[in-house]
Amino acid sequence: MSDNKYQPEAEQGVEQEPLTPDTAALEPEVVESASDAIVAELELQLSAANELAQSEKDNALRALAEMENLRRRAAQDVEKAQKFALEKFATDLLPVIDSLERALEHTDKENDGFKAVYEGVELTLKSLLDTVEKFGVLQIDPQGTPFDPNKHQAMSMVESAEVAPNSVVAVMMKGYELNGRVLRPAMVMVAKGPAINTQA
Repeated sequence: MSDNKYQPEAEQGVEQEPLTPDTAALEPEVVESASDAIVAELELQLSAANELAQSEKDNALRALAEMENLRRRAAQDVEKAQKFALEKFATDLLPVIDSLERALEHTDKENDGFKAVYEGVELTLKSLLDTVEKFGVLQIDPQGTPFDPNKHQAMSMVESAEVAPNSVVAVMMKGYELNGRVLRPAMVMVAKGPAINTQA
């Protein structure tokens, strides 16, 4: 085996290009320029990756917030459905309650012949009111209270010196609410101040 195989190229007869002063001076600048280009490219890629990561994070946070809002709305809808499921049924019961109250108003409880009927109707009405109250139906009986347009419907106004203006002086028909929602406003008569005589 020949030893030429293991000798450096210069020793094997391959001529190396001698480094001139010009090529020796340019080589570090070329390397530095290439390094700067690579660093600049990497910085651009890093900046783009950071922007993409921030964008994806924002999208994820928005999606999470939307899901939370959707969950909250669904929970509110279920709660409302449970609270007001009986609304139509309760509204349909109101004429029955009104009829029982009118029967009591027009029955003479002092008359021995009607006393048993009066007591029976009174017990039936009380039982019905107690039952609907268990399910959140409450009477609105605003006699003597200030007029509230959210719960009362003014049927007429009368002059009165005995009560404050804008107070309910008479209830023509009681109102009802279900868990705070008005099923039917109370039909009322409202007081107004006495007319002022402007003639001298």
